[in-house]
Amino acid sequence: MTEVLTSAQMRAVEAAAIASGTVTGLELMERAGRGVVEAVFDEWPELRGGAGTDEYWGQDENHGPRRAVVLCGPGNNGGDGFVVARLLHGLGWEVEVYLYGDPAKLPPDARVNYVRWCGIGEVRALELDAVSAGRPVALCVDALFGTGLARAVATSVVAAVKALFNAFLGDSKVVSVDLPSGLCADSGRVLAGETAGPGLGEVLRPDLTVSFHRAKVGHCLSEGLRQRGRLRVVDIGLDALPSTTETATVPTPTNAVGKATDAHKYSHGHALILSGPAGRGGAARLAARGALRIGAGVVTVGCAADALAEHASRLDAVMLREVVDARALAAVLEDGRINALCLGPGMGAGAREAALVGVALRAGVARRGEPRRALVLDADALTLIARDAALFGALHDRCVLTPHAGEFARLFPDIAARLAAPATTGPAYSKVDATRDAAARAGCTVLFKGPDTVIAGPDGRCAVNSAPYDRTAPWLATAGSGDVLAGFISGLLARGFAPFDAACTGAWLHVECARSFGPGLIAEDLPEALPKVFRALGV
Repeated sequence: MTEVLTSAQMRAVEAAAIASGTVTGLELMERAGRGVVEAVFDEWPELRGGAGTDEYWGQDENHGPRRAVVLCGPGNNGGDGFVVARLLHGLGWEVEVYLYGDPAKLPPDARVNYVRWCGIGEVRALELDAVSAGRPVALCVDALFGTGLARAVATSVVAAVKALFNAFLGDSKVVSVDLPSGLCADSGRVLAGETAGPGLGEVLRPDLTVSFHRAKVGHCLSEGLRQRGRLRVVDIGLDALPSTTETATVPTPTNAVGKATDAHKYSHGHALILSGPAGRGGAARLAARGALRIGAGVVTVGCAADALAEHASRLDAVMLREVVDARALAAVLEDGRINALCLGPGMGAGAREAALVGVALRAGVARRGEPRRALVLDADALTLIARDAALFGALHDRCVLTPHAGEFARLFPDIAARLAAPATTGPAYSKVDATRDAAARAGCTVLFKGPDTVIAGPDGRCAVNSAPYDRTAPWLATAGSGDVLAGFISGLLARGFAPFDAACTGAWLHVECARSFGPGLIAEDLPEALPKVFRALGV
């Protein structure tokens, strides 16, 4: 797992380091500026120049000095920008610096670096009438507003930056310091004012964002995911986050999906996937295949009698059981080896199915000392739970809910409405906040799907499984991919994974399978891509 921090958590880390006397704020600013410059040259080696040397040469292809524009804001993010400007100038670049705000009101450390730059070059006010064209600009540094932004960016700033881009920044590489300006660091949402129009992020659209110490939550969510470009996190010498601070995490590979050499099939659990009627069984088969491929020892599809022949013609290693109604399901669950269930994919949303969900939620509760059975609820099962307060109230900590945005809104309408409301001040309500609130209310793990999938447990743990930039997986936008994800999670639950861990691991593997297969992916390909992904992990 990789930690991601809120703006308050990052400030706390910096404050603790400064209070300890091991570093000053001015030293941290210098390290941050240097980290940005090094990240720029790592990202675009052609800007480095000086092949075969350790020096950076600020010359363009015509052997004149390369030109950079640095946009500085009124806070410490602007102070980082002044450091970047000074370092680029020292490497032979021609640098223009624009400042939004009153230099007399800059924070102390930013003020020091402003004065240092003023001993080198001019600082222009970031205003429409300050815009002037010139030679092509190789690099634009966005150091306007970082993690501390708490309100919408003034329209005058957006207009001035847009004029700069129209004048001479259009072909430059753009790098944002810490966060694309105009975004909330805690939610990734654009902080919008009353006046409609393009936000600053739409104008800047950085190719690269350079952050410090840890990625921020906003890098992984909403517009932050789409606007940040490639993200680089540089070390500025801060200690690890205090253990008392609650953080979100980003899942990373796990080798826990391997199997012991002395195990047998029931050592890895038995997952039961409930199917819909004849002609609607494809979703359940996709889930079953996913559960089997991810390593469940045994997988059974339970269905009505009229669907048995259809499933039998399409399934071999997956077993079949007739499940006519809720009473039949209760009888099937007398088999204590069945330790994970999946309900919802293609199941239907009638009275029969509502009764099946009720039996599944009660299965194993306070009977012969059995623990509650692990349970994945997806698709139609979520619709049924949203309709029925009694079913919602029966949710427990062994459940995993896997809603997309529409299903989330039906399950948690007030939470969804708060998330959908315009973000006018920061820190704005985020998808992390919403998923945590939903998990606490439901008393179970909630996996809120999307390109910025968020998983939260009822204990407050949270993980963000976003798929940006080089991890993007647009091919997952295909019918049935969610059914496979439900199967992945069910199979991991059968193998003994805790619900939160099963959801995190299943979501991460789901994206990796899509990336491994690539364009042309359909849902049936996802389970078949797992062996290659496992081999790459060394399983």
